[in-house]
Amino acid sequence: MKIVYLDNAATSWPKPEVMIDAMTHFARNIGANPGRSAHRLSVEAARIIFEAREIIGQIIGISDPTRIVFTRNATEGINIILKGFLKPGDHVITSSMEHNSVIRPLRKLEKKGVEVSVVKCKEDGSIRHEDISKEIKRNTRLIILTHASNVTGTLFPVEDIGEIAKNHGIVFCVDAAQTLGNTPLNVEKSGVDVLFFTGHKSLLGPQGTGGVYIRKGLECEIDSFEEGGTGSRSEFEEHPDFMPDRFESGTPNTIGISGLLASCKFVLGYGIDNVREKEMRVTEKLLRGLSSISNVRIYGPKDPGKMISIVSFNIDGLSPSQVSLALDEEFNVMTRPGLHCSPLAHRTIGTFPHGTVRISPGIFTEDAEIEFTIEAIKRISHRL
Repeated sequence: MKIVYLDNAATSWPKPEVMIDAMTHFARNIGANPGRSAHRLSVEAARIIFEAREIIGQIIGISDPTRIVFTRNATEGINIILKGFLKPGDHVITSSMEHNSVIRPLRKLEKKGVEVSVVKCKEDGSIRHEDISKEIKRNTRLIILTHASNVTGTLFPVEDIGEIAKNHGIVFCVDAAQTLGNTPLNVEKSGVDVLFFTGHKSLLGPQGTGGVYIRKGLECEIDSFEEGGTGSRSEFEEHPDFMPDRFESGTPNTIGISGLLASCKFVLGYGIDNVREKEMRVTEKLLRGLSSISNVRIYGPKDPGKMISIVSFNIDGLSPSQVSLALDEEFNVMTRPGLHCSPLAHRTIGTFPHGTVRISPGIFTEDAEIEFTIEAIKRISHRL
C-alpha cells in the first residue's frame, strides 16, 4: 500500500529530485570547503553558498544577500538572536501559540533578568494585535511571534504587528519556520527586522539547513553566538564584525545548502502563490471532510484563508496517539499526534496535556490522498 505522507509541518517529504541531484553532484564533483582555499573547487563551493543567500533574499523580498545568515535550523537562529540581543532588564513580548524553540530560550533568559510577557491568543489560535499594544512598556525591546502556528495553522497579522513595533521603536522578529515557501512574505513591506526560517519544511530542502535574515544595522546590537574560522580576515585574532561572517564560523553545511539552493529554485519555479493556492484547496477539502464526521473535533480557524495547511483534530473517546497509530499501521497514513513541541499552544486551544492529531498536507499532496485519509478517519471513528 502506498504511503500517504501528511506530516509536512514536521518535515516535508518527498523531496524534489533536483535537490537530491544537487547534493549528489556536490559530493561527487565539488566537495571543497567554501572560502578557505583559492582553487576552483573551493570557489565553486563559495558560489553555491552565495547563490543560496541570493535566492532566499529573493523569496523574502530583499536585495542584499549578505543579510542572510545560514544556521542548522530555525531554532539555532532564534537562540543566536534572543541570547545575543536581550539583556537583563529588557522586556520581550511573545504569544501563547509559540513553539518551544521560542519559549524555551525565553524562559532561560527570564531566569537571567529578562522580562517576558506572553499574550494569550484566542481559542482558534489567532491573536489580537491590540493585545500586543497593551503589553508594550518603556523597556520593551523585542516582539517575537510565529508567522503561523504549527498546531492550528493559524496565520498571524504580521504587517499590523510590524507597524506597531515600528511605531514604538521595537525590534520585530518573526518565526517563519512553517510558512517560508508556502506563504508570500516581504520582510521590508511587513516591517520585519529579523526572520527565522528552516530549509527542510516548505522550502523542500534537506534537514540541517536554515537561517536568519537580519535588518541592516541591527547586527551591531547583537552579540555573536560563537567565534572561529570564517575564511575572511584570517590575519586577525578577533572575529569579523561584518555580515554574514559575524554570525557564521566553521565549515558550513555546503552540501545541505546546495540541496537547499536547488529546492528553493524548484519552489520559485512552481510559484509560492501557486503553492498557497493548492494548499488552501486541499485544506478546504480536508476541513470539509472532517466536519462531516460526527465525533471529530477540529481545532483552529477552520478557514483556509486564515491558516496554512495544518489541521489539528481529535476523535471523541480516542487518544491522539491511538488515532495516529491506527492511521499509520492500518492505512499507511503518516500524521503526528501529541503536543507538537508547543505546550502553550495546546493550553490555549484546550487540548493540553494529550494534544491532537495533526495533519499537514504539502505541495505534493493529492486530492485522492485527502479523500483516502478522510475515509480512514471515518472508519476509525465508527468503531466507537
